[in-house]
Amino acid sequence: MEAAYKTVAGPGRDEFVEQRSRFIGYVCPVTTEAQALAFIEEKKKKHWDATHNVYAYILREGGVQRFSDDGEPHGTAGVPTLDVLQKSGVTDVCVVVTRYFGGILLGAGGLVRAYSRGASIALAAGGIVTMEPCLQMEIVCDYSRYSRIASLIGEKGGVVDKTEYEAQVRLVFHLPPRCEPAFRQALADATCGDITPSEIGCGFFAAGGNIAGGNTAGGNPF
Repeated sequence: MEAAYKTVAGPGRDEFVEQRSRFIGYVCPVTTEAQALAFIEEKKKKHWDATHNVYAYILREGGVQRFSDDGEPHGTAGVPTLDVLQKSGVTDVCVVVTRYFGGILLGAGGLVRAYSRGASIALAAGGIVTMEPCLQMEIVCDYSRYSRIASLIGEKGGVVDKTEYEAQVRLVFHLPPRCEPAFRQALADATCGDITPSEIGCGFFAAGGNIAGGNTAGGNPF
């Protein structure tokens, strides 16, 4: 399985004013270059009247890293924005920092600090999370055993993603591979070996969160 990685939990936005210039930082999780470019274009259309729409993005796929100064002096906008992403250790992330010029020149150093701050507040607004490779599994059981099994999943490091109540109860859950042996043993002990989980897929999950870029049963792992 692939290694864990850091990204943002979701889209985020924040802003500040520096020497009358208004800076708006946007962030969005992305997994492809097409998604990153679409996000950038969306913000450019939204802020068509802005002085600059600077961007940077990093993707796991192909190790892609791109940035643009969008008319600011070379090295004062796109590079600092990308640098914030790199130092934060995030990937599959796109940031756009929009500037409305306020009439006061900031100088090279001022621009670097402003765009770095714009990227930083955007990341903070999106919320950095660690995505961990997990197994996605299911268990079908009688109602009499449902409560105990659901509790056992949480006790052994798993998270229930979906519960279906029909003739029997179907629990779909994920857990890190390192937790699987202990969970299987505990489940066997609790059910006298009558119930075993089925692996239905794998993917990346935030701790206690939802699947991100996962594969369903029958697909290639990661």
